[in-house]
Amino acid sequence: MANRIVLNEQSYHGAGSRAELANIIPSRGYKKAFVCSDKATFGVGVTAKVTDVLDKAGLDYVVHTDIVPNPPIENVLAGVKAFKDSGADYLLAVGGGSSIDTAKAIGIIVANPEFGDVRSLEGVAPTKNPSVPIIALPTTAGTAAEVTINYVITDREKQRKFVCVDVHDIPVVAIIDSELMSTMPKGLTASTGMDALTHAIEGYTTKGAWEMTDMFHLKAIEIISKSLRGAVEGTKEGREGMALGQYIAGMGFSNVGLGIVHSMAHALGAVYDTPHGVGNAILLPTVMAYNAEATGEKYREIARAMGVEGVDNMSQAEYRKAAVDAVRKLSMDVGIPQDLKGIVKEEDVDFLAQSAMDDACRPGNPKDPTKEDIIALYKSLL
Repeated sequence: MANRIVLNEQSYHGAGSRAELANIIPSRGYKKAFVCSDKATFGVGVTAKVTDVLDKAGLDYVVHTDIVPNPPIENVLAGVKAFKDSGADYLLAVGGGSSIDTAKAIGIIVANPEFGDVRSLEGVAPTKNPSVPIIALPTTAGTAAEVTINYVITDREKQRKFVCVDVHDIPVVAIIDSELMSTMPKGLTASTGMDALTHAIEGYTTKGAWEMTDMFHLKAIEIISKSLRGAVEGTKEGREGMALGQYIAGMGFSNVGLGIVHSMAHALGAVYDTPHGVGNAILLPTVMAYNAEATGEKYREIARAMGVEGVDNMSQAEYRKAAVDAVRKLSMDVGIPQDLKGIVKEEDVDFLAQSAMDDACRPGNPKDPTKEDIIALYKSLL
């Protein structure tokens, strides 16, 4: 069996690293950027921090802001048309997961027009051509979309999200500039940060995990656990730590998959438009407790990475509980809701559970769930 690792051709890290665009773009021969950035990111002036670099360097671009959270098929189709009309030859994705995911779908479809219905990209689609080149600059510390081979699109008609996994969609360049994340409000910082922790924990425990990805995930858990509280309070150290931690988590999970926390959160996003990070954060401790029996000694290392002391003297049951408790404490400390009350309607639970069972992340879960198991997990949080 071969274990595969796919990463960006180049990545740049550090406050102010967006300035490298002035060198990267000419060196690659790109002529005109199609800047994908959601209205919120554009509206608070974060997109301008990037386009200012282009302006100073005399680089051509057009800005596209027809992007919404949990991006639907319609957004993608509009983006494909706008890209073709623009005369651009590469994509510059500036924003959170929604902006970068939309850019990935646009880039794949432009390069592989036979997948123009969007739905046919679900799962591992047999695309033949690499995406139109993408340079990604994340403005949230959570999704790691800038380093993954995954993107998620919402099918509003069928009330479901679908995951697309394609080595052809990874951005050629990622620029992780913590200054672009400085305007994130506390709530968004908390939810995206818990999304990053979910990536690290699910990636570490998924069936596909192996030594190299374990290394990434454990380091990510450590950095995120040390940094998230500070990031929520707006400290420079916390922001920079989260920028790095979420990227390292992405280096891992992109290559080995996730589990049912994501499957269940995708269903919430499709039906209720629940922010992805919030859904993950609420579900993570409960699903961890459910999965514990299938994780061997891994929860001991999760607890250790989260700063729990004395784990080597604990029984298996004790360190598993300690890991779950540490995650729950971090979630509470940064203000995440602890249940699904006010989000989930009980009459929808059967549909949500079926959507989670059908989700591409579900097979990677360390414990094989039944639909009844997932129903019980949802109901335990009502």
